[in-house]
Amino acid sequence: MSLWTTIADVVARECGARPDIEARRRVGGGSISPAYRVPVGDGDVFVKTGSVDAGDMFAAEAEALELLGGPGVIRVPQPIGQGVDAEGAFLIMAYIAFGRAAQGSERALGEGLARIHAVTRAEHGWHRDNTIGSTPQPNRSDHDWARFFARQRLGHQLDLVAASGGYGELVRAGRRLEQRLAGLFEDYVPAASLLHGDLWGGNVAFDERGRPVIFDPATYFGDRETDLAMTELFGGLGSDFYQAYRATWPLDAGYERRRDLYQLYHILNHLNLFGRMYESPAQRLIDRLLATLG
Repeated sequence: MSLWTTIADVVARECGARPDIEARRRVGGGSISPAYRVPVGDGDVFVKTGSVDAGDMFAAEAEALELLGGPGVIRVPQPIGQGVDAEGAFLIMAYIAFGRAAQGSERALGEGLARIHAVTRAEHGWHRDNTIGSTPQPNRSDHDWARFFARQRLGHQLDLVAASGGYGELVRAGRRLEQRLAGLFEDYVPAASLLHGDLWGGNVAFDERGRPVIFDPATYFGDRETDLAMTELFGGLGSDFYQAYRATWPLDAGYERRRDLYQLYHILNHLNLFGRMYESPAQRLIDRLLATLG
């Protein structure tokens, strides 16, 4: 049985109609998993495919989408099914046609994100590991945010950088920051908020009615500021988004300094994924953070 036969069987069972697999169309934009738009009944489904090893990644993504969609404040692709067979792994979601932002679209995104962040739990992390891009992301639960971030975010990325070789000074400086990181949190104890985890402009869109849509999450529970820091790293969102977020849930003092730390995590991940062009930005952030710690 081919992978696409398995996918067709799952869609037929979950949607009540058999998809036209032969009419599937490749959808651009995904750098990790080949993706397709597949007709079924009067609509379409969106299918990601990958190697057998992608099964856990897809299962985590499906669960994350369910969590993010739970509050009902921002639209996310609804998971339909996921699985693995001998030929590969797949994730099936409801297809969302994208349009353009309308008046109020970014305000709705800011307000909605603040309400998603208002979903909290007692400990940071998640009950399962997942991925940030294609990089493994550990999520062992910890009540201490500074320790969680030092070990499972900054320390983990530094481990990967060190394993690749050739970045000795950056790793040494990064280890000094890792050891002193608690100093950034002496007067700040964040709630463990539900996070998107990889919220940059490429993972945000608007549907045909201008409603915000978020997708491709790297979800866990942690400091809400990490999502905001990521939105600022590569740009793409306007002042309406930030004003609406802050009006719904104001930020705490010291965000600008912590933003450097949270952006460093993603810059180090880009260094691990894409190479040396991210070495200098990572070094600058590390040096700046160390300087603030005296």
